[in-house]
Amino acid sequence: MCRNITALRGLEPPATQEEISAAALQYVRKVGGLSSLSPRTQDAVDRAVQQIAQATTELLAELPERRQPPATEPPLRRLATSGPTGGRSRG
Repeated sequence: MCRNITALRGLEPPATQEEISAAALQYVRKVGGLSSLSPRTQDAVDRAVQQIAQATTELLAELPERRQPPATEPPLRRLATSGPTGGRSRG
């Protein structure tokens, strides 16, 4: 699995649609070899993210519960808990 894509199954609380879409975007950018989006790529990326997010939502709903939570939190949760400095100390 791509190191940048965090496991979403077994999170408490469950993965949000925003977290699922963020993971889908990471996947699309990795597969497409895109470090940034341009007007030429935006529509194709948006469609792919929407389709992958939908498939991911369905997959997570159909899989059995995990016995243990994932080893790491999704990036959006890490940002929310680390504050404005991204968890780094200043100084």
